Amino acid sequence: MNLDTYLENIWFAGDPKPDLDTLKQIHRQHLLTIPFENLDVQLGRTVDLDIRRIYSKLVEQGRGGWCYEMNGLLEWALKEIGFDVMRMAGGVWRAGRGDSVLGNHLLLCVQLDQPWIADVGFGDGIFEPVPLTPHVFEQRGFSYRLERLEDYWRLHNHAGGAADSYDFRHAPADEELFAQKCRWLSTAAESPFVTGLVCQKFIPQGYDIQVGRVAKQVTPQGKREWLIDSADELLEALGDRFGIDVPEVAGLWDQIVARHEEFFGPPKTG
Repeated sequence: MNLDTYLENIWFAGDPKPDLDTLKQIHRQHLLTIPFENLDVQLGRTVDLDIRRIYSKLVEQGRGGWCYEMNGLLEWALKEIGFDVMRMAGGVWRAGRGDSVLGNHLLLCVQLDQPWIADVGFGDGIFEPVPLTPHVFEQRGFSYRLERLEDYWRLHNHAGGAADSYDFRHAPADEELFAQKCRWLSTAAESPFVTGLVCQKFIPQGYDIQVGRVAKQVTPQGKREWLIDSADELLEALGDRFGIDVPEVAGLWDQIVARHEEFFGPPKTG
């Protein structure tokens, strides 16, 4: 595990220091170069919290990952530089589903002049770290809101986001809760990461997204969607749009089509 290799991979320029400028640049570059993706879950491979496995996958193999991996790698890199970093447990969709979802998201708090929220693992969320204070803010033309609740904080995602919000406490995470949720999300039949393929990547003007057969590009001006029509086209899209080379994904094509038809209905003819 080598910090310089990680920084080279994300095209970080300059001398890393434990300051806000470095934090913002690393956060942006990580998101622009490493995609959010759940291909290992789809392929039935082991997904856990081990940082050496995460480093090997995201840095050495040129892959992406989900929140436990994306923010796990960012936490390691920031600590190597000298930042004061705390892991926090979030709950995506807690606003509607309650406390049962807590631990389904890992995010970071970086202590500088004040606490800053860093999160490269939400797929289509914030582009830069934000101060932990109630406020409405805009990034790249998308609007977000950080709200203080009685016992939690709530980050409201932009209007075009896949998930509308997540809640978290400003406190160290329960690592056993993370381990339990990671196992459930990667193996349970009802887990959204088991039921569908997801890839998301930040691009300068917005987000590139692949959900099953559906390709999307989201910008502040709106959303464009189109369908992928074959396994070869899916592999080409993963390579061209997300920089991912996993040929085994072609073997998932039949179940991807079946899930699409289950959700949207069979293709119209005539």
